[in-house]
Amino acid sequence: MTVPLDRIPLAEHADVYASLAGAGFTDLWSSEVNGADAFTPLALAAAWQPGLRLGTAVAPVFTRGPALLAMSAAALAEAAPGRFALGLGASSPVVVQGWNATPYVEPFRRTRDVLRFLRAALAGETVDEAYPTFTVGRFTLDRPPAVPPPLLLAALRPGMLRLAGAEADGVILNWLAAGDVPQALAQVQPSRPGFEVVARIFVCPTEDVAHARALGRRLIAGYLTIGAYAEFHRWLGRAEQLGPMWRAWAAGDRRGAAAAVPDELVDELVLHGSPQRCREQVARYVAAGVRVPVLAVLPTPELVAGGAAALADLVTRLGPPDGAGSAPAGQPA
Repeated sequence: MTVPLDRIPLAEHADVYASLAGAGFTDLWSSEVNGADAFTPLALAAAWQPGLRLGTAVAPVFTRGPALLAMSAAALAEAAPGRFALGLGASSPVVVQGWNATPYVEPFRRTRDVLRFLRAALAGETVDEAYPTFTVGRFTLDRPPAVPPPLLLAALRPGMLRLAGAEADGVILNWLAAGDVPQALAQVQPSRPGFEVVARIFVCPTEDVAHARALGRRLIAGYLTIGAYAEFHRWLGRAEQLGPMWRAWAAGDRRGAAAAVPDELVDELVLHGSPQRCREQVARYVAAGVRVPVLAVLPTPELVAGGAAALADLVTRLGPPDGAGSAPAGQPA
C-alpha cells in the first residue's frame, strides 16, 4: 500500500498500519511530491509495525544532496534492518526546479551517478570521486547500515529501464496499464539475482463509475502532460489517443484537456469497481511480471462519507481474500 493515506494525519497512522498488516498487506511504500516526505511515514511504520517491509517510491535524486540521501537511507535501514528498500527517481522539473529551486539538468546521468554513489556509500566505503554530475570529497557514513538496502530505480523509457536492469536491484514502474508491463520489462534484462519489479497502481475502489472516471481524467491530464510521462506514453504507442489532451493542455485549456481523455484509457490506468473487481485487475499486473503491486488508493464517495470505519473496511476487502497477514516481508500477499 502507498502511505500515508489521504486525509488521515500521520499521528493516527498507527491504527492504519495495524489494519493493513492485519488485512494481509506486506509492504508500505511512500511517495514524495508535495505531501509527506518519503522517509517520515516509513520511520513511523518501522517502529509501529516491525513485520512490514518498507520502501520509497520514490526519493528524488535532485532534492537532497548525495550525502544527505545516503544518511536518510542508512538511518531507515538501521531502524528496519533487512526490511527497507530505497527507490530512487529523477522526479520532474516542477518538483525539482519549480518547488525546490534546484536546476533539473541531465536527469538520466544524475540518477545513474547517485545510484553509483549510494551503492558505495551505503556499503560503508569512503567516497572520494568526481562523478559526471557532482563531486563528493571523502565522505564516509558514520553509521553504515549492517544490511545495506536494495536500490531500485523508477524508470519509464528504455534508457532508464536498461540502467535499472544493469545497475539497480529492481525497477519501479508507474502510470502504466497491465498490458504495458511486458513492453517495459523487455528493456530491463536484469543482471542481479532477486531483481524486483514494483509497480504503483492507482485504485479507486467504488462502483460510482462517473466519480472514478472524472477523478481519473483529472489525474491523467495532470501527470501525462509532464514531459517524461508524455514521452513514455508516446513510446507505449498512445500518441494518437492522447493527442487531443496534449493539444488542449498546451493551449491552456486544462478542463478541455481532462475532458479529452478517453474512457477506455481511464479504465486502463485507474482501476475502479468493487474491491473484489480491483483485486482482479491488480492480478493482471502480477500475471504480466510485476512482483510487488503497490496500491495507491484514491478518494471515493464512500470513503469521504464513512470516514475511518469505511477505510478500515476497505483495507480488509482490498487485501488478500483470506485476510491473512502471514506472508514474509517483501513477498506480495
